Amino acid sequence: MDPISIYQGRLVSAQRAVAPVRSGKRIFTGSGAGEPQTLIEALVARADRLADTEILNILTLGVALYNEEHFASHFRTNAFFVGPNTRAAVNECRADYTPIFLSEMPGLFRRGQMPIDYAMVQTTPPDEHGFVSLGVTVDVVRAAIDCARHVVAEVNKQMPRTLGDSFVHVSEFNAFVETDRPLPTLPAAELPEVLDRIGRHVADLIDDGATIQTGIGGIPDAVLAHLGDKNDLGVHTEMFSDGVMLLARQGNLTGRRKSIHRGKIVATFCMGSQDLYTWIDNNPMLEMRPTEYANDPFIIAQNEKMVAINSAIEVDLTGQVCADSVGEYFYSGIGGQVDFIRGAARSQGGKPVIALPSTAIRPDGEVRSRIVSTLMPGAGVVTSRGDVHYVVTEYGSAYLHGKSLRERALALISIAHPDFRGELLAAAKGRHLVMPYLKDVDLTPRYPEELEETSTLADGRQVMLRPIRVTDEPLIREFHYQLSEETVYRRYRRPLKALPAQERWKLVNIDYDLEMAIVVLLRGAAKDELLGVGRYYTDEQTRIAELAFTVRDDFHDQGIGSLLMGHLLRTARARDLTGVEAHTQHDNHRMLTILMRSGFVATEQDDEDTTHWLLLFHQPHEGAEA
Repeated sequence: MDPISIYQGRLVSAQRAVAPVRSGKRIFTGSGAGEPQTLIEALVARADRLADTEILNILTLGVALYNEEHFASHFRTNAFFVGPNTRAAVNECRADYTPIFLSEMPGLFRRGQMPIDYAMVQTTPPDEHGFVSLGVTVDVVRAAIDCARHVVAEVNKQMPRTLGDSFVHVSEFNAFVETDRPLPTLPAAELPEVLDRIGRHVADLIDDGATIQTGIGGIPDAVLAHLGDKNDLGVHTEMFSDGVMLLARQGNLTGRRKSIHRGKIVATFCMGSQDLYTWIDNNPMLEMRPTEYANDPFIIAQNEKMVAINSAIEVDLTGQVCADSVGEYFYSGIGGQVDFIRGAARSQGGKPVIALPSTAIRPDGEVRSRIVSTLMPGAGVVTSRGDVHYVVTEYGSAYLHGKSLRERALALISIAHPDFRGELLAAAKGRHLVMPYLKDVDLTPRYPEELEETSTLADGRQVMLRPIRVTDEPLIREFHYQLSEETVYRRYRRPLKALPAQERWKLVNIDYDLEMAIVVLLRGAAKDELLGVGRYYTDEQTRIAELAFTVRDDFHDQGIGSLLMGHLLRTARARDLTGVEAHTQHDNHRMLTILMRSGFVATEQDDEDTTHWLLLFHQPHEGAEA
């Protein structure tokens, strides 16, 4: 028979399509915005004829009537991801949650570990060749169709036709039900300032030509909104929403530099606005793939510069990431987080990112930190401390991979909300994660991210200038022991064979209001190199700050001293200091040149080989000595 005859011969009403369902059977009901709502309604309408019927799905946007309490003896959901419409049922044990990596979920069906009796899915109408498209949702639907004993399609005229591995021939279906109803939409929410700042920090980690994975929600939207200055981005993801469409329309997302599927957006499902569903219809830029392919870490890793962006509920001070429960309360699922975290970690130039706000508000109104000493009782670890790389909050990013527990704790405390840093530090000391001599008030100053900037050295290499952070202590240690004896003597005016940990801590843990330290970093794929440090200390009475610079010997004559001087002078002026001063030896020709070019005046000779230099912005406060 020709495909059209097959299709027309199997057209039935929704009531007839679900009539073969028997008690005690297992039904797959689609996922995302592709759950077949008309078939679900017909199935629930005959609930009094069914008992112990198991319903499988992932995250769905439908109303999920089968989860209502009065249907408990008829239907029991087995969710592979806990969404809003299954959350209460799962936590009241009226439904089940099966934690699994989405890349491995199709294998449950194909191996027969979880046999499917009925698959109910939503598709487009068939084309002239007899193929329907699975539209907005391919994920595990393809595997369910392949493995189910009985397959029914809700053929929706409003389902967009997507390309890729999304086509199924009409001969693979037992029945068709025609509908014409809008797909569920996911309205975009306004982005609060906290999420906007997180988006900016994550965007800073994304280079031109990177391939990104992101999801649906405020943080992904915020990240995508800050990528307007990036070029030739690509997408290889599990799911996406309107932000990807907008980035493609702006021309930032082209996929030209992707390592595999060049020029294509690879995804497994999407949810969003009606505008999104219209945009993806017959769009050759989009290639929909099942999760067993798109979520395979080995496939993901083939994308160079793969940036995986995922969220979390809380992160403990050792780097363990809880993403599926609030303590014992199951909230979401494992999903594709670990698939993409591990894939990005193995990508050349890849960056796995966990992004979350620093605080959350409990139902009783109490504000709690999401960077925690220990995870809540009952909380599950989705991403292990061995898998975690970048953790980002609105206060910056912390890189944890390959770091010690001490370094991790300090890095995470530094991006926690300032109101909780003191108690987190006390808890870290109590757990012996950090040195006991650190003060409870350490790590509390707000990091002045507005002082970050990039510049170019004389040899053309780009560097970052930014305020020093407490997490720079290992860099300071490495930097100090690379300096020549002469450079050390010029900086400290005395021989200094060692720089103990307590002294290094004082150098990195500063009060940004009274002092400033700017580091010059050469960014690297594996780690940053510290090339120079410039700092000033402010006399609170005179409001005059004393400057001191140190540049690594192998980077002399690259303009680093001038960069540091310019940055510190701008900062001092902006903070309304009276002026700056410096003390330098007569034979320190590099420093003398920088001082004179910057407008400093020699005022007096400190001793036979050191001179005092002064640059006033305005007159000292009345009664103070300059």
